[in-house]
Amino acid sequence: MPAATRERALEAAVELLGAEGLRALSHARVDTRAGLPPGSTSNWFRTRRALLGGVVDWIAEHERADFDPAAPAEVTGPDGLIEGLCALLERQTGPFAARTRARYALFLDLAGDPELSEPLRRQRREFERWTEQIVTDAGIADPVPATRALMALGEGLLLHRLTVDPTLDLRPAVARAVRGLAMTPGSTPT
Repeated sequence: MPAATRERALEAAVELLGAEGLRALSHARVDTRAGLPPGSTSNWFRTRRALLGGVVDWIAEHERADFDPAAPAEVTGPDGLIEGLCALLERQTGPFAARTRARYALFLDLAGDPELSEPLRRQRREFERWTEQIVTDAGIADPVPATRALMALGEGLLLHRLTVDPTLDLRPAVARAVRGLAMTPGSTPT
């Protein structure tokens, strides 16, 4: 039961961060949001820094579980890459939108704290390697710069969807980028 209380507190902290930002994060507000007795969150995380560390670890752990870099992705060709990237972006701005917002808030606010932000940066590196393998499997030449370009585009689309236009159609931008990266010198776009 205590582990369930800790998990409820962390889920509530991520929801709170995703909805109201880092300033809203406090032990008392997490307890309230999680429906826990007062003091429950501080039993697990004595300081705000400890709570932030727990949230960072929780986000990285759940992203690894949801987007498992060890799981083989079955992407064949540019069309498969387009489908996969669009599905990933839809999940991050749909069912996982609060977590995505919380991750962005933490990345920005913890940029000067390498110790606290390391789990997020490590998760990002794992995701980049995973994406690079998928880009390679899709037959895209020069997979390292192509991966960086696609990830930068994806981050921009996520931010735009989360902050400006929640109904943004992701497919045209993703398709254009993937097809452009798939072109070899002298070829014409399909």
